[in-house]
Formats: sequence, C-alpha cells, structure tokens
Amino acid sequence: MKSGAGWLASATPEGVNEFLAGLSDNALLALPWLFEFWALPHQLPPEGAWKSWVIMGGRGAGKTRAGAEWVRAQVEGPLPQDLGRARCVALVGETVDQVRDVMIFGESGILACSPPDRRPKWEAGRERLVWANGAEARVYSASNPEKLRGPQFDAAWVDELAKWPNAQNTWDMLQFALRLGDHPQQVVTTTPKNVEVLKAVLKNPSTVSTHAPTQANRANLAASFLEEVERRYAGTALGRQEIEGVLLEEAEGAMWTLAALEVGRVARAPALSRIVVAVDPPVTGHAGSDECGILVVGAVTEGPPQTWRAYVLEDASVKAASPDTWARAVIAASTRHGADRVVAEVNQGGDMVESIMRQIDPLVAYRAVRATRGKTLRAEPVAALYEQGRVLHLPNLGKLEDQMCQMTATGYQGKGSPDRVDALVWALTDLILDASAKWQRPTVRPL
Repeated sequence: MKSGAGWLASATPEGVNEFLAGLSDNALLALPWLFEFWALPHQLPPEGAWKSWVIMGGRGAGKTRAGAEWVRAQVEGPLPQDLGRARCVALVGETVDQVRDVMIFGESGILACSPPDRRPKWEAGRERLVWANGAEARVYSASNPEKLRGPQFDAAWVDELAKWPNAQNTWDMLQFALRLGDHPQQVVTTTPKNVEVLKAVLKNPSTVSTHAPTQANRANLAASFLEEVERRYAGTALGRQEIEGVLLEEAEGAMWTLAALEVGRVARAPALSRIVVAVDPPVTGHAGSDECGILVVGAVTEGPPQTWRAYVLEDASVKAASPDTWARAVIAASTRHGADRVVAEVNQGGDMVESIMRQIDPLVAYRAVRATRGKTLRAEPVAALYEQGRVLHLPNLGKLEDQMCQMTATGYQGKGSPDRVDALVWALTDLILDASAKWQRPTVRPL
C-alpha cells in the first residue's frame, strides 16, 4: 500500500480512485483512523530509544492531535482486547479542566481520535480513561504536583509544559513516577516559551524533538485565521513564538531583551538621511564557515545628535561558501536599499575584502573598519543607543534578535559567531557613534 497523505493529495483523480479501489472493505473503514497515513512529519515520533519527545509548534500546528495519537499507539494492541506497550499513562496539563477539555474531550483529543471499537470510557469520578484491554490514563495537573507522588506509569503525555505553574516541581515528580515497563517514555506538546524547565528538557541527551509552524497544518485551519494572525504578528517576536513555534531564548544578563526589542519595533522607516550596509566577513570561505553578517541600517540625522534615530531595515546575512557569494549579497543589498556606502570589517580579510567587492561593483562607496577592542566592548555603546530608544527595528529580524539576546557583558553565549550582531555594531557605529563625535554645532556669527 502506498502511504502518506502527501502522495494522496498530489495524486491525480484517477490515481486516487485506483488506490481506493485496491483496498478491502476493512481497509477502507480503517483508513480514516490510520494516523501514520495522514500525519504530518512533525507529528510522527522519531526513531531511537529516546526518553522524551518534545513536539514544539505554532498555534494550531497539530500538536494536540500528535499527542493523542501517540497515547493511542502506546495503549492499543492489534485487536481491541489485546494489550499494547503501555498500561498506565499519565495525562498532565496546566489544570484538570484543561486536561479533560483539550487532551481528552477536545476536537483533537483522545476520544475524537479513537475509532468506535477502541474508544476508551471516561470515568469522571476517578478522573481517568479506561480502554477495553484494561489500559488506563489518569489525569494530573501542574497546580497539584504532589498528586504525582505515589502512582507509577509506563508512559505520559505532557501538554503545554511551557506555561505550567510549578512547572519544574511537577516535571520532577512525573520523572520519579515514570518507572514501569522496559522503557517508559513521555511526549511533550507545547508552544515554546523561554522557560528553564523546557530548555532543560530539550538539552537532555535522551530528548528528541520535532517542530512545525502553524502553516504546516493549514489544510485543517480556517484561511481567515491564518490571514489574520500573519497580518498582525508576522515578523514580530510574538509571531515567531506563537506562529512559527520558535523557542526565543535570552542569556542571563543579556545586553538586549526580547521585550525591549519588541517595544522598539516599527512597521516601516521614515525618510532616511543615510543608509549603510555593514558586513562582517567570515574568517574562511567554505561550506563549514560561519555565516557572513550583512545588515542594512538607516538613520535620520537631522538636528543635534541626541535626536538622531536609526532603523534596522534588513538582515541580508548569508551562508557563503565563497567570498564571491557574500560580496554579491552585499552589493545586492546596497543596490536594493540605495545605500550610501558599505562598511566592512577587515581584520581577517584586509584589502582583499574591498578588492572582492570592487570586482563586482567598481564604484561602490566603501569604508574599511578594523576591530581594536573585543566584541563585547564594541557592542556596549550600541546597546546604550537601544536603551535610549534611539534604534528601532522593522519586522522579520528574528535571527539577528536571537543573537542580540545572547550577548552579555562576559561574551556571546550562543552557538557559533555573533556575525549579525557584529555587522549591526559596525553599522550603528558608522551612522550614529562616529558621526556624532564629528558633529559640531554651527557657529552663529554676531550681527
């Protein structure tokens, strides 16, 4: 049998008819309940001997359905009376009501996903589901973690971990209770938030994860919903978290915070006095090199320097296998925005940086800058401009903002090099800091 809804959706009508005609009556009846056939890739458990499977995604990405179907796969055997891998499952949510209304009775909950001959019974008095083969799933909430002392399980489904009260305590109690069977496992379905318990789970070597944005499940969502949330939140930090399902992290003591950056976001820039493209070239030019940070920043520099404002227009950074690739991206960004000049750090490339770009555009206005201080020291005066409300961001600068929120007084806490932040620092140094130092009030001649 061919498998995968992707094939079925792309097949011709004749191909679909041929496929369906080849199924027995029992197979046709079972087809709507075969989740492996209809599931999206992020909804299927990864292979391997993992302990925790974290499904992160945007709102409506199909996380609840994936969790419910995973529970079914654990407790069900080949026939309704046959035993499955798990016999005692913990269902843990923010509150008992949310477990019942979302995980059990919800439109994508366990009861809705179960075929009639395998549908478990809900025992409200004991707050549990019971299957015909004797397996059961009990309800627990993060508001009462002590209730997890005593019982034991061979599987668990944890929903919306990132917004739990008492999250760490509840998670810890559940780990002590997962002690039945040969290899107890748990699935976590959550919209990501910058909370320690989720970050710790993701860093655990026994954890695997899958991820999808809201758009991945668009076939099952109202078009008007997608249009509205994209219109209102696309390109914002909230949109990256709630629509794209991206975990936005901040290092302790970070120079920039997501909240502060979001306050300084604007839909568009005004008429600008100057625009520069700043580039932080990678040390090497091959497939394993760091990305080349390329930032387009403009500024309004009318009046005294304390009134100047800068606008980060575009992150044009690229993964460049050769200097020619990033140089062309720089020139393209400059042309696209009508930049006044290119500012490039030359600590690693020296005169070669200018030479490469002039091979592409001999007339490009160019300024070479050389770092004489560490990244943190160079970034501090730029961070001060943000604190003064003098730098604003346009939408869709997520990767830059991720790096900014990993810059601390003791150094960069993220992975790789802060190439985007370096380019940002050079751009704002050129537009605001250096230009301010050269600015002089006009001399007023006496009459």
